[in-house]
Amino acid sequence: MNPVQHHLREIAAARLTAVRPDLATRHDLATLEGLLAARADITTTGGEEAVLVAAVVHRFDLAQWIRSTCRFTLGLDPVQAEAWQRSFTRTIFLAGNPLHLQDRFSFAGIADDASAAWTPPAPAAATTSLRRLLRLFTGSARLPGRSEITVEIPTAPRPAIHSSAHRPSTHRPPAHRVLYLAAADCTVADALVHLNHVLAEGVLDGLIAPGDRLTVRFLPRLAGVLGELEQVRVVTDARFPDRLMAAAGLSTAGG
Repeated sequence: MNPVQHHLREIAAARLTAVRPDLATRHDLATLEGLLAARADITTTGGEEAVLVAAVVHRFDLAQWIRSTCRFTLGLDPVQAEAWQRSFTRTIFLAGNPLHLQDRFSFAGIADDASAAWTPPAPAAATTSLRRLLRLFTGSARLPGRSEITVEIPTAPRPAIHSSAHRPSTHRPPAHRVLYLAAADCTVADALVHLNHVLAEGVLDGLIAPGDRLTVRFLPRLAGVLGELEQVRVVTDARFPDRLMAAAGLSTAGG
């Protein structure tokens, strides 16, 4: 195993162990096969029903979406935040207009411009009607090339809530981090998935808080910046299923 693959496996194993130690004891996380088996077990472990969030996307504006995703996550209550984190912030993206749906469905967060909305974390059955009504958001277009942007994280509608497993401090000076995305062969839908996990987990881990600034940078691959990252989304490489890749990552403060 080359050094990059070894490092990515260690990152993925550490994340899984921190969030779901019960799964770590049941699988050999030293191997790719063990990691993949543990991930497959995430939705049904110990009789605990996994939860998910349904995100309704009307249009995609990167800066607005980052702010709104973070504000939604910051506003979750403790029980919802804990359950969603234990389900590894699982999210299903649907195509629709929140303004046409808010009288029929309960949303925990709606973007200021109504470009997106999020249901509260709940068992999948809670969003069955919404998922039957709407199609999955495909977003098959390649992510357009763009210069970097910097986004300030807004204040949450309610006090910020974090998982009791990590207990990060909620009182600190505003931080500046770089949010990296591996853009090679990345579609808009891929970007939504990868950035959603990094942003939500960053909030729940206390790495992202109101007043922080995130500078978004697109690189073909992230192997060259792994040493700068405090949080990494590790996935199976679609081109080489026997390899891992860093799909997105959050730098250390001041990065």
